[in-house]
Amino acid sequence: MVYKGVDLLRDTFVEINLDSLKDNIKNIKERVGENVSIAAVVKSDGYGHGAVEIGKILIENGASHLAVATLTEALELRNVYENIKIFIMGYTPDSHLRIAAEKNIDMTIFSIHQARLLNEIGEILDKKPVVHIKYDTGFNRLGYKDCNESIVEISEIVKLDNLNVEGIFSHFALAGNESNHKQFNDFIKAVEAIEATGFIFKYKHICDSIAAIDYPEFNLDMVRTGAILYGMKSFRFRDIDLKSVMSFKTKIYHVKTLKIGEGVSYNFKWKAKRDSVIATIPVGYSDGLPRNMADVGMVTIKGKRAPLVGVICMDQCMVDITDLKDAQVGDEVIIFDDGTGNSLTVGEFSKLGNTNKNEILTRITRRTPRVYIKNNKIHKIVDYLIGDSLYEY
Repeated sequence: MVYKGVDLLRDTFVEINLDSLKDNIKNIKERVGENVSIAAVVKSDGYGHGAVEIGKILIENGASHLAVATLTEALELRNVYENIKIFIMGYTPDSHLRIAAEKNIDMTIFSIHQARLLNEIGEILDKKPVVHIKYDTGFNRLGYKDCNESIVEISEIVKLDNLNVEGIFSHFALAGNESNHKQFNDFIKAVEAIEATGFIFKYKHICDSIAAIDYPEFNLDMVRTGAILYGMKSFRFRDIDLKSVMSFKTKIYHVKTLKIGEGVSYNFKWKAKRDSVIATIPVGYSDGLPRNMADVGMVTIKGKRAPLVGVICMDQCMVDITDLKDAQVGDEVIIFDDGTGNSLTVGEFSKLGNTNKNEILTRITRRTPRVYIKNNKIHKIVDYLIGDSLYEY
């Protein structure tokens, strides 16, 4: 596919607007203020946007940390970025703690067992591994249970000589205003009890993207922003100017006519109720298009929306273009964008798929090339399967 002068080897791709990403992180930083650090959440390959490619933009425009879920995600970033702060928010197995420490990667812990292991590792390496303690205020996923025994144990951890306990954090369940306030108050009560011993955490944080905007009074020393970096809004009480960063595009490969009663795709779950014109597009669930979009999803062609029909295949799907009289092979198909040109937003698309926006973004697989736009022109093309050496731009 020739895309703005570049011959892509695949006609299905996502476009990542780095200028929009830059604007978003700047607006977030302005909103939370200079005294609040931003851990930019780039887990799951930067919500499908490409963690390595967007990391530099985020750090240069307000983020203090890049936050991920796993050690492997952290190592991918460390292989490119030597000196930036990288923070693993999830669990790191005992056997891999030394790797993270050697690579100067900040870790999450929630047991004195791991704290002591890291303290020993720190003595061996002659450095102090950096950790944030996870404190569970009701989400019931990871972290110390909110109780006095936990406070006593954490108070012992912060005394270890070869460990830098830089932060403590929790996570909102976002179950409602009353629940959110209770979680925050429980967190602060626990932190104050620990700090009463004389130790002061550099970072105390509980807010994710939604809470950081809806509850600015809860932002403390740091916020962990994920979805809003990419232009996704789910706020209940406040708003912020954000731009959608990703668009998902392909083109029509084949057009066929069907007689009334003819079926499409597996099991003929969709049959033509009239003589119909069907387009085949080269995108399927192996690219991140949810399989449950069959017969409920839509795409945009030449400014008009057309329904997906039949079971979504692994590599292809079909669109009913009967009412699009001028649609033809080679026409651009917009799966989702920012809403301009009658395109579906990620929010609209996710509702049709009965899921949330984050899942839609992170579904985009590495088979799908990323075209990065900066200053309204191609900045870089990343094709995870072949690299970008075949592209000139």
